[in-house]
This record gives sequence, C-alpha cells and structure tokens, in this order.
Amino acid sequence: MRRTLLALSSFMSLLAAPLSAATTETVPETAVDSEFCKGCEALVELALAHPARKDDRARDVYRHPAETLSFFRVRPDMKVGEYAPGGGWYSRVLAPYLAEEGHLTGLFFNPKTYPFDGEKVKAEAAAFPAKVAEWTGMHATNVSGMTLADIPEAEKGSFDRILVVRMMHNMMRWNIADSEIEAMRALLKDDGLLGIVQHRARADASYAYANGSHGYLREADLIKFMEVNGFELVGESEVNANPKDSADWEGGVWTLPPTYALKETDKARYEAIGESDRMTLLFRKRD
Repeated sequence: MRRTLLALSSFMSLLAAPLSAATTETVPETAVDSEFCKGCEALVELALAHPARKDDRARDVYRHPAETLSFFRVRPDMKVGEYAPGGGWYSRVLAPYLAEEGHLTGLFFNPKTYPFDGEKVKAEAAAFPAKVAEWTGMHATNVSGMTLADIPEAEKGSFDRILVVRMMHNMMRWNIADSEIEAMRALLKDDGLLGIVQHRARADASYAYANGSHGYLREADLIKFMEVNGFELVGESEVNANPKDSADWEGGVWTLPPTYALKETDKARYEAIGESDRMTLLFRKRD
C-alpha cells in the first residue's frame, strides 16, 4: 500500500510540474530488437482479414494493428493479456492470431477498486471466452478471462505480453493506475513486456488537461509513472501518431472519431483529422 501511494504521489507531482528537456528525451526505436519472427507478419495479416473484423477494418488506418503488434513483438505462441478488452476491437485480431499456439486472456479491472459495478466486471471476465467465440466463430479453448483481484499463484509470472490500449487515461482519472499496473507486473514473466498505446497530450499541456480527464496524458509523465512502478522503457514508436490532432479539444479526445462527442457539429472537420495522436510505448518488467 505504501509503495502504491508513493507511486501515485510521484505521478501527480509530475503532472503538476513543467517538463524539462531531460524528461522529454526519447529512447530510439532501435533500442528494441527489430526482429519480429519468421511468418508472424503473414499470420497477423490473416488475423486482420478474419471475417469477424469486417466492421473493424475502417479503424485500421488509425490504429495500425499489424505494425503495433510487430513493435510489441507479439508472437503467435505467446500468452497475451489484453487489458480492458471492452468491445473487442483488438480481441478480434488477437484471438485468431493466437489461435493455434498461443493464449489470449482478457484482463478486467479489479472489482474491489473499480469505481463502477464490481459484480458486472466479474461477470464480464467470466463471459469473455464465450464473447470471443461469439465474435469470431472460433472455439474459445485458448481464451480466458480474469479480473486483477486475488490473482492465482499459477497465473503470476506466466504472461509473455500485456497490452494496454487507450486505457491509461481511465486508470489515472479513476485513481486505480497504481494497483492495476502492479497487478499486471505480477502477471508478467521476468522478461515480459508491456505495450501501451495512449492518447498523447502536448508536452506543455497543463495538469488540468493532461490528468486523464480529457483522455490525454503527457508522454514523459507516463514513462516516469511506469518507471516508478517497476518497468523500464525499451522503445517508442510513432506508428500511431497523428500530427493533425492538436490535442487541446475542450471536450477532450472524445471530440474526435470514433466517438464524435459533439455529434453533427463540425463532424466533417473531425473526420478530416481522424483519430487521436497516440504514443506507442514498450516497457520491460524490471527487477
């Protein structure tokens, strides 16, 4: 508990402070072994072509799933955790990709700390394999779901990869980031990697704007937060960057597609911008 409180305190103080040149320097993408695996690209493309994704493909131009999974070095024989799978956009890529040799686990919020209906969260975790089977038409023998509460000992240290896609801002604004990341760290193998895709605030954005309440976080803050919580940054990618996004919308990131929070007001303008500017970060579990 004390370490969690210290980590949250560190993040909040970072948000309130101006960024220095030292906090904004980046790690070259070459810091990550660029080799994916033989045949992986072809398997990802097959997964992307799965019939279950016919309504998802319009988002590929913004979300770059093939390039993102390659950067995160997700191989088809891995045990992969997908945090907060929600409507299943990435699940419908990962489940076919991992179907032959791997395993997909939907990681759901800890219902003891989640600010909404904990019983509903537990039910969603239990129903995740059946939901994936419904989405994809596949047998769910290589799919499981679990919450991040009371993690079984057998699950600890067993995950090769965990993906956190567009969810860090929610963890921050709901004040559960420390405990959720701590639980995910416990699940990873000693050499396990955690990949994050997150809406990116401008480097000079204010605390009031970049605290998660508008969907955006400052990149340097997020990197420091992960370091405080037992991870080291091993690489960054601009594959999900969008320079058209000014990241200063009064209504937050939800102003942009696919949410269109303002409905029909200036919709053509937001369509032309596309989805948000996003950082894509890869972290290794640190001793």
